[in-house]
Amino acid sequence: MPSRTRTVFRAVRWMLIPTMVWTVFLVRSDHLSPQLFDTTRAVGGVSINAEGFLENAQLDAVGKLSRLRAASLDPVPAELGGATQLRKVSLRRLEDAIEKHARGDKELPDDVKYLAGLQQIRYVFVYPKQRDIVLVGPAEGWKVDRRGAVVGITTGRPVMLLDDLLVALRTARQAAQGGISCSIDPTAEGLTRLRSLKLRTAGNPQRTAAGIGNVLGMQEISITGIPDTSHFARVLVAADYRMKRIAMNFEPSPVAGLPSFLAMIKARGRGMSNMLPRWWLEPNYEPLLRSPDGLAWELRDAGVKTLTEEDFLGAVGNRQHTGKANPIAQKWADLMTDKFGELAVADTIFGQLRNCMELAIVGALIVKERLPEKAGYSMPLLLDPADVKIEEFPAPKQVASQASFVKKGRNWVFSASGGVLVNSWAIAERVRQSDAPTAVRAKAAPGDTTTTWWWN
Repeated sequence: MPSRTRTVFRAVRWMLIPTMVWTVFLVRSDHLSPQLFDTTRAVGGVSINAEGFLENAQLDAVGKLSRLRAASLDPVPAELGGATQLRKVSLRRLEDAIEKHARGDKELPDDVKYLAGLQQIRYVFVYPKQRDIVLVGPAEGWKVDRRGAVVGITTGRPVMLLDDLLVALRTARQAAQGGISCSIDPTAEGLTRLRSLKLRTAGNPQRTAAGIGNVLGMQEISITGIPDTSHFARVLVAADYRMKRIAMNFEPSPVAGLPSFLAMIKARGRGMSNMLPRWWLEPNYEPLLRSPDGLAWELRDAGVKTLTEEDFLGAVGNRQHTGKANPIAQKWADLMTDKFGELAVADTIFGQLRNCMELAIVGALIVKERLPEKAGYSMPLLLDPADVKIEEFPAPKQVASQASFVKKGRNWVFSASGGVLVNSWAIAERVRQSDAPTAVRAKAAPGDTTTTWWWN
């Protein structure tokens, strides 16, 4: 398992003092040309400069971007506006639609950029006769939410992006070597300085919090398995950031029943010295269903789970894994898992994370099971980075440390945490044979008169 952002605990005079990693995020995909996705600096509450430094975006900038993106949207075609549980997207015909606009040097239309409003992939079907692979799942018309994300008109769930699909398909084979991950870590030097820090909080915990951040210094952001300049990567970073914000009480949870981790812990000096609990997000799926002929696949119970583990900080600032979870950290992780469905709507970055995870699983499935070979269709345009380029941003590299704290009686509690791991191949390898997807595949096939790249 890759390293995660750590939560550093050190007991000082009956106080629990962890660190808060201040993570920030930028994402935008509202203009897609036939050859290149357009880019901008700020959205989703944060910005990233050309040097890869992350910082908060101004609130008025977020609102302005949301309004600009909404104004840039084309009207949703009437036939795509209604909600449906089984919208079909043909990958071969999608390629044809992209190539058609590229030949005419035209910008891709919104229905292509947003994959016909697809919000989830429940089935993957192979049609050798049509030489095609078809993705099937719930979909509806789209709009822009207050954070600037493109979401369903009625459900508020984020729609899937062509940009993320391209990343998932093109990196699927590479992801087999260790998955896709995001990690935000203090440097060894920063942890060593923190280990030797003599803290003073009497009368001024804000000064102590600032001192912790200064001692830890800059934290390093690492992304594996996908391009660190991609929108996909920024979704991982952003979801990590939002999880920290909720856990560390920087802002209230947007859903009821999910308090901050700080609100759940007690300021117990003994037994908490040098403890480093950490959390990370992973996909949570039941085994995939596979038809006997291998031409129909069903993804079941799509979700995201929160995992936790406890480390300790050694005498020289090194981290040591225990393989165990602190009971309070585990309880918060379980609550985060239980509430993730609500969070995916209330804070759309979690919905975008689930979409990216699902696309990565679909990419792993397509490559692992050699579905293009079964279809007699090699997906040349979708797989070739030279034909359709993904949107590129400055890669996030560093973020400043910042401490968070709450008061428990006469004691102050300081804190931080996070990480994301997408083990797409491990999920694609958990399979059960079933006839159930076969019947759906027969009904989902394009009719003789179907001319579009999607249908209901």
